[in-house]
Amino acid sequence: MNKYKSYIVFILIDTVIILSSVAASHFLLHGTVSNQFAIETLLVFLLFWLTTISFFHTFRLYHRIWRYASTGEIISITKATSLSMFFVYFLQFLWNQTGIDVPIHHSMFPLTWMMIILGVFGSRFLGRIIQENQRKIRMNRKRTLIIGAGNAGVLVARELKNSIDTPLYPVAFVDDDLNKLNMRVWGIPVVGTKKDIISIVRQYQIEIIVVAIPSAPSSEIAEVINICKKTKAAIKILPRIGDIINGKICINMIRDVKVEDLLGRPPIEIDLQEIAGYVTGKIVLITGAGGSIGSEICRQISRFSPHQLLLLGHGENSIYSIEHDLKRQFPQISFKSIIADIQDKKRIDNVFNLWRPHVVFHAAAHKHVPLMENNPAEAVKNNIFGTKNVAECSHRFGVERFVLISTDKAVNPTSVMGTTKRVAEMIIQDLNQKSNTKFTAVRFGNVLGSRGSVIPLFKQQIKAGGPVTVTHPEMTRYFMTIPEAVQLVIQAGALAAGGEIFILDMGQPVRISDLARDLITLSGLEPEKDIKIEYTGIRPGEKLYEEILTSEEGSIASKHQLIYVAKPAKSREVDLPSSLNKLERVILQEESCEIANDIKSLLKQLVPAYQPQSGGCSKSE
Repeated sequence: MNKYKSYIVFILIDTVIILSSVAASHFLLHGTVSNQFAIETLLVFLLFWLTTISFFHTFRLYHRIWRYASTGEIISITKATSLSMFFVYFLQFLWNQTGIDVPIHHSMFPLTWMMIILGVFGSRFLGRIIQENQRKIRMNRKRTLIIGAGNAGVLVARELKNSIDTPLYPVAFVDDDLNKLNMRVWGIPVVGTKKDIISIVRQYQIEIIVVAIPSAPSSEIAEVINICKKTKAAIKILPRIGDIINGKICINMIRDVKVEDLLGRPPIEIDLQEIAGYVTGKIVLITGAGGSIGSEICRQISRFSPHQLLLLGHGENSIYSIEHDLKRQFPQISFKSIIADIQDKKRIDNVFNLWRPHVVFHAAAHKHVPLMENNPAEAVKNNIFGTKNVAECSHRFGVERFVLISTDKAVNPTSVMGTTKRVAEMIIQDLNQKSNTKFTAVRFGNVLGSRGSVIPLFKQQIKAGGPVTVTHPEMTRYFMTIPEAVQLVIQAGALAAGGEIFILDMGQPVRISDLARDLITLSGLEPEKDIKIEYTGIRPGEKLYEEILTSEEGSIASKHQLIYVAKPAKSREVDLPSSLNKLERVILQEESCEIANDIKSLLKQLVPAYQPQSGGCSKSE
């Protein structure tokens, strides 16, 4: 089919060249078209066209691949044109002898001959240049499969085809709508459904897959990406439909697939009206404001026009960074940066006395499990007594709401870090019994992209060529994105009546080994072949899987479909003030292995579910 199409195109081009050459020659010789010539125009044009096209066909000029043209093709064009001129001249001579007057001036022949040769050769040479440029462009661009032939996919295809700067070149569509199968969109065929992706990638030598179904549910997108992962093609994705403004898609919107795209769980959405009611026009204090969670809380709270945002943190660089970022994004809001250590009771008291916050989000904490296992006194000072300082100040200075950022590691803990966070939960629940402040905690799993997450570590290891280190092949964790975690925190503050522990429905837990494989694959590499995975063994304080509820807790639904409330019964066996006093005396002593073991013993008394994994310490730790 392409052969006949090319044949017809060349004949049409040559027809225009031949007729234009004849007309131009006559005009150059006579300056106008005579009445006599006008009457015989059809015969003259037909004679030149039919003769020249016939000789071109005889010399097989329409059966050549002009991309590989050489001097032989130039000679053939010259011969064919010369013979056609002689043949027309001969026919004119015969017709003149028989009394038929064909008005062709002798000087027309060399002019027409020259114009036809230049025109035909120029058209072929120009076509060759265009073909070569197209071939180079395609060679330098990666063959791309677009998943989804809907509105978004069509816009992507159009942008990719119209832009020569993008490294992507679309060659095929995949769509589950059978009515679109074997149809063409922007000249690109719809060649199959998602179940055919693997074979299509092989058949069409696909290098890049673009998932262009932004309105599809998260579960469907995750399913498609999981199929694409079985190929060797790199995977990119279009952002969700809410991020696409006025249906306009630009090439820069197409991004690499992230691990969160594979979670298969719809993102949590918050009730903006409820949130606006308790932070709008209020003074809001965020501790740990320079951290991954704290800084995101600052950004999201700023959207609801607080009267003032107090950014409290111990690290000056991180506080400076978030303050600079917020001032740029929200110039209308008043920000106050406060460098303070939550362990410093007097300093925290002064902060509350000076600024009188209405709402407190307590995100400051030591979170690294193995580090806190080797430094239990620091975990206790920061996570327990730092929380106690901030919570007690919130009570004394009449804070309306206090939200503690907790963790699923606080449930049946096996680590010092998890146990200290569980004690922090107990402290605010105890204070809630005697305070007008609404104290609440938010418990969630690992946060993708945070500083303590495994994702940055895996990415560094992949960039270095491996190996990627995983502690155990069966280790699982709950995962959520930073925005999801923060939205839960803010929503919990709106739902809080006091004393609750809010839990997000995080879907199914994810195996860390699968996460490592996904990151390797999404980097365009093959697990175990390009990047090795090594299992290093469970570290101190870690367990194979995390839980979200203790054995004493039950969960009830909240106003939000993805948030549940855990209400643990107050333990009658634990005298919280007395136990905290003992713990405080112990951590003030000089650090030693004996003191570390004493700390763990006291933590065990506070949280009977705590199961320490190591019986002691050594200087080698």
